Amino acid sequence: MAVKGSVPYDPQNVFARILRGELPCNKVYENDYVLAFHDIAPKAPIHVLVIPKAPYVSFADFSQNASEAEITGFTRAVGQVARILQVDGPGYSLLSNVGEEGGQEVPHFHVHIFAGRALGPMLPE
Repeated sequence: MAVKGSVPYDPQNVFARILRGELPCNKVYENDYVLAFHDIAPKAPIHVLVIPKAPYVSFADFSQNASEAEITGFTRAVGQVARILQVDGPGYSLLSNVGEEGGQEVPHFHVHIFAGRALGPMLPE
């Protein structure tokens, strides 16, 4: 179910529950600002989610309200995760869905890292 990109933060969303340790995850990386883990329903051979530890609903919310340290920490963490996964050489795709029309399903900002095969064009023709 798609969500709006500007709704109030829901502290019971699945990513908030993972951050609190209420649900398990297959962790790839963690620092003061982010947690990265494998998606439970991968859409590519490598499918990792990178989420901020702070409660932001979407990229729109994050880009407007996060501190400079959070933005820098998040951005650098995405690059670090790609290096850990060893996909920075062959290539990968980043995706962040925002709002209903963007296909956002979890009301917590996150970036998908897809890799492990040729992924084709950005959007289907």
